[in-house]
Amino acid sequence: MELSVLNIKGEDTGRKVTLNDAIFGIEPNDHAIYLDVKQYLANQRQGTHKSKERSEVSGSTRKLIRQKGGGGARGGGRVFGPKPRDYEFKLNKKVKGLARKSALTYKAKNNAIVVVEDFTLEAPKTKEFVTIAKNLKVADGKLLLVLSEKNNFVYLSARNLEKANVITASELNTYSVLNAVNLVLTESSVAVIEKLFNA
Repeated sequence: MELSVLNIKGEDTGRKVTLNDAIFGIEPNDHAIYLDVKQYLANQRQGTHKSKERSEVSGSTRKLIRQKGGGGARGGGRVFGPKPRDYEFKLNKKVKGLARKSALTYKAKNNAIVVVEDFTLEAPKTKEFVTIAKNLKVADGKLLLVLSEKNNFVYLSARNLEKANVITASELNTYSVLNAVNLVLTESSVAVIEKLFNA
């Protein structure tokens, strides 16, 4: 699949980028996507919920007042209440790779990928980032911008925008790709993604 490279003004630079069919043109696997998204969301959970059990309630363990008729709640802890726990679970590398390729394939099929030439901002300017998004015609819905390497000015410019997310190619994950309406790749990030997925 060939895409034109645009500049930040939304103009065609005349250059083309070929998206590798082994990454952007596979047969999508919905179950792999489900597992990868489930793992991502599970890993975001803090798991710090806690309620006291009977043995942890302070005071005597003897029954101090009658159960009913006193006008108050019976007190005491909750039987089998929630305890702090870790929700993380293991997922094989191959399944994660398949899920990410499937997510990228869906974006390619829906013509929701835009390639922009590498750019940087001289200072963190949200207004400038919004202008770039409008020029690229991706300002309507959620957008995910993938950079080849960290760029603090670009990241800080998008941080306050609810519908924009900036990550590097090495941080690319299934949930972020599917959660965005448009996927914006910088020219150099395409090569990094191919290198990572073919490794």
